[in-house]
Amino acid sequence: MGNLVAIVGRPNVGKSTLFNRLTQTRHAIVSDTAGTTRDRQYGKCTWGKREFSVVDTGGWVVKSDDIFEDAIRRQVVVATEEADLVLFLVDVATGVTDWDEDVATILRRTKLPVILVANKVDNSSSYYEAAEFYKLGLGDPYAISAITGGGTGELLDKIVSELNPDNTDAIEEEIPRFAVVGRPNVGKSSIINAFIGEERNIVTDIAGTTRDSIYTRYNKFGFDFYLVDTAGIRRKNKVTEDLEFYSVMRSIRSIENSDVCILMIDATRGIEAQDMNIFQLIQKNSKSLVVVVNKWDLVENKNQKVIDTFENAIRQRMAPFVDFPIIFASAMTKQRIFKVLETAKEVYQNRKLKIGTSKLNEVMLPLVEAYPPPSIKGKYIKIKYVSQIPNTQIPSFVFYANLPQYIKEPYKRFLENKIRENWSLHGCPVNIFVRQK
Repeated sequence: MGNLVAIVGRPNVGKSTLFNRLTQTRHAIVSDTAGTTRDRQYGKCTWGKREFSVVDTGGWVVKSDDIFEDAIRRQVVVATEEADLVLFLVDVATGVTDWDEDVATILRRTKLPVILVANKVDNSSSYYEAAEFYKLGLGDPYAISAITGGGTGELLDKIVSELNPDNTDAIEEEIPRFAVVGRPNVGKSSIINAFIGEERNIVTDIAGTTRDSIYTRYNKFGFDFYLVDTAGIRRKNKVTEDLEFYSVMRSIRSIENSDVCILMIDATRGIEAQDMNIFQLIQKNSKSLVVVVNKWDLVENKNQKVIDTFENAIRQRMAPFVDFPIIFASAMTKQRIFKVLETAKEVYQNRKLKIGTSKLNEVMLPLVEAYPPPSIKGKYIKIKYVSQIPNTQIPSFVFYANLPQYIKEPYKRFLENKIRENWSLHGCPVNIFVRQK
């Protein structure tokens, strides 16, 4: 079970800089204008032997003063409901603001561990100014400088000590885990109910160690798998605004805990930005994918042309990864519900594909000969040999070449496509590496 850490705080206290520091990326677009982060708010952090996910809540706020503060408050609330730990970031340069006090009030009420982080401590005099934050009533402030990295080691030690140990003993490893994901109101609960049917006795619930992720073992009609339940049925107060942030926070956990993601899209609305956000989470976590276009019964004229147009639109948006199944179904009428499960099972099997080295070379080397990588600066690039790396999470292939550094993305994509043409990896991500022979 992954642990989820959320970074909250006012605009411009350095949430993105801290996010980049923890995830060791430079993804978030950092600039001095408030409210500029977007689309890069999720990453993984490894410290010692522990790995956890980090979410920067700053990227989800609509900029306009009257709703700005409310939006951030709501995010703090959503973060406390969905995360395992909250980092509350404050800024030593500006000191305690009314707004910080408001958020501290929300955070003092939560049962979650909260770590108070005083940022922009860039010299020893500002180190003493961090003491002012004791009055927020959240314990010792951890003084750091997200820009230079000062103090982040102690902070990470503290984070890891507060997180629950990973224990997923209840789950049998060999059984596939399917997660149904998608934006709110796309029909996730309906499809889960359609799978499970009324005969709940064939289903056993196993509560995950993390709150709210419940595995449901499904065992009938020749299927045996866990459904990662994240439909949020147990949630009392619906968050109406800010659904996007909410649905992403909700999806992270289920995607991380699954093998195959069943991404649901609403046939009556087509592909929206939010669907793409969830798709990118699936990609970042290298999970297998089945796309289900739900509410297909509501579409008027369903001829082949409409189907083709819909399929092409989906694949275009999700390119360059286009080798995945798309199923037109309806949770209400139960149309093609079993097809969804069968396809998820096939896609899961594809993850386990093992190709013998001799077969791989026999098929791939002639293709490489016919279309060698483009030569760069007059140097010819030769690929001499290819093999599959054993025991990886997703099928991964190494091509050995004399000048691996010159092989660029488009050519790797060509290699991947050729592998897909010859072996069934439908719905499954693939890694392509090029190394020195």
